[in-house]
Amino acid sequence: MSNYLTGDPATLLDAIPYCRHLGITAAVKDGSLLLTMPFVQHLIGNPVLPALHGGVIGSLLETAAIAQVIYETRPERLPKPVDITVDYLRSGRAVDSFARARIARQGKRVVNVHAEMWQEDESKPVAALRGHLLL
Repeated sequence: MSNYLTGDPATLLDAIPYCRHLGITAAVKDGSLLLTMPFVQHLIGNPVLPALHGGVIGSLLETAAIAQVIYETRPERLPKPVDITVDYLRSGRAVDSFARARIARQGKRVVNVHAEMWQEDESKPVAALRGHLLL
């Protein structure tokens, strides 16, 4: 098993250069991973609002989904996205962002996962992800 698939979220995120670039960190809270992405200026996609870049939001959600699957299932290989849909619900403001994912259903080879990203209020998600990952 690869070193980053041991279930330690810090090891996993540190192995991904883009996660380091985004500043994403993870902590285990209530049996699931809570990812935090602190705001930094280079994450802005629309400087007029200012609003986070949509790709940054999608990356945080995809990272949350993959990290949660690794944390729960301890797969032998890195899960590969089969399909992912991101619903952008509101603009991501220039503040810290958080994401959490949950496995909705797990088969022998495919996992269905849902993730949400929010900023100051978890009940007001900025974006949501639904996807399937191949184990």
